[in-house]
Amino acid sequence: MSTSREHFSSKIGFILAAAGSAVGIGNLVGFPVAATKNGGGAFLLIYAFFVAFICLPIMLAEMGLGRRTQHSPYSAYAELGQNTKRWRIAGWLATITPFMIAVFYMVITVWIFGYLFQTLAGNLDAIAQPTYFGEFVNDYSFIAYLVAVTVIINFILVGGVRKGIERASKILMPTLFLMLILLVIFVLTLDNAMAGVKFYLIPDFSKITGSVINGALAQAFFSLSLGMGILITYGSYFRRNDDIVNSGKLVAITDTAVAFTAGLMTLPAIFAIYPETNPESLSDSSVSMIFSFFPQIFMQLSNTVGYGFASVAASVFFLLAFVAAITSLVSIIEVPTSSFMEKRNVSRSKALLVMGIAITILTLLAATSFGLLPWVSNVVTYAGIDKSLFDIIVDVFYDTILPLNGLLICLFVRYRWKRENFTAELSKGNSNYPNTFLHKYVNFAIGTFIPVILAIVFINTVAAKFFGVALL
Repeated sequence: MSTSREHFSSKIGFILAAAGSAVGIGNLVGFPVAATKNGGGAFLLIYAFFVAFICLPIMLAEMGLGRRTQHSPYSAYAELGQNTKRWRIAGWLATITPFMIAVFYMVITVWIFGYLFQTLAGNLDAIAQPTYFGEFVNDYSFIAYLVAVTVIINFILVGGVRKGIERASKILMPTLFLMLILLVIFVLTLDNAMAGVKFYLIPDFSKITGSVINGALAQAFFSLSLGMGILITYGSYFRRNDDIVNSGKLVAITDTAVAFTAGLMTLPAIFAIYPETNPESLSDSSVSMIFSFFPQIFMQLSNTVGYGFASVAASVFFLLAFVAAITSLVSIIEVPTSSFMEKRNVSRSKALLVMGIAITILTLLAATSFGLLPWVSNVVTYAGIDKSLFDIIVDVFYDTILPLNGLLICLFVRYRWKRENFTAELSKGNSNYPNTFLHKYVNFAIGTFIPVILAIVFINTVAAKFFGVALL
């Protein structure tokens, strides 16, 4: 174990940093819409069940692996896997996945920053135009926004674990929570807001199907940053006497609470402005909702509260989305950065320079795949649909690989690390853990039905995404 390994200075520092990685734009928009379209309160119950009984054991496995080895994913798998080829591949997948997701997330974050800039400049009426987003994504002003976002992210990451990630999380996450609560309070005062609350919370079990259950699991899995190597890396920043078990519980509770609260902002806002909204007509895409639908909501709101106040509300919303995106992006980029530092034995600043150049180049290519550059706008066709570079990154690394990475860590704990060693690691900092129901459940679930569920999700995703055949 390297004696120079950085560690979080406090439990709250880790919780805020891990919650920052988990709380993203999907929590703010995607989760509430998915809940509303798929049974409301019934979907929420299924989601909470998956967080507690499927996701939490995987969270603990990732955090335990990181703390045990004091390494990021590639080296962690290699060390405990005794450098066997199959586990080196698992470590490589857990490293390349966040690198590629960082490209996708960087594009979205830059778009959010651009919209935030426009709302602060008083241009809410411009971004609310139906044609604006299509013009925006094909405008070279994207480069200026990309530079600004890159500077912000590297400013945080160059400070390392305590002075960078932890310090930023302690500022940004409370700010995010405060802005979210303020927006919820404001939205709930609007006429007809309770109609949105009704659609969001009242259970409709008739809408629960196999695909909805699969979607709830996928939403929970992605929301908690599982399979991205983030919790392995952050686990490696734990000290030996830190309580991983209770920290993991608090991260899961925090992320779920933010997602639930976001629903009390998103759906009431939609129904307050558009009382005749049919939930089935809402887009499944968080991107479409944020950049096409919400500006129109705030513009409609100006008829009630005035253009100036509506612009302020829109600015707060896009600042909220930007903070959520930045906290996630910092965590995502930290994984390949930490891995590169270990693999090449280089300083953080040099690793960030390499990561910054590589991610920036790929981000520019992905961002220009909406028509600006034809050769990246139509790269390949599968399932009967032409796909751009941006589409491929999302389909492969965001939608498909994450459940596979979750499956691999379950198999790793069961067949290589062994469950008794896993238990011993989680007991450090929590001596009562072996006597709890959670211990018995985690050891049973992670070696039996959780891998089966993740394998089914992975196979179904591959079949649906790449062959156009939904098995569930």
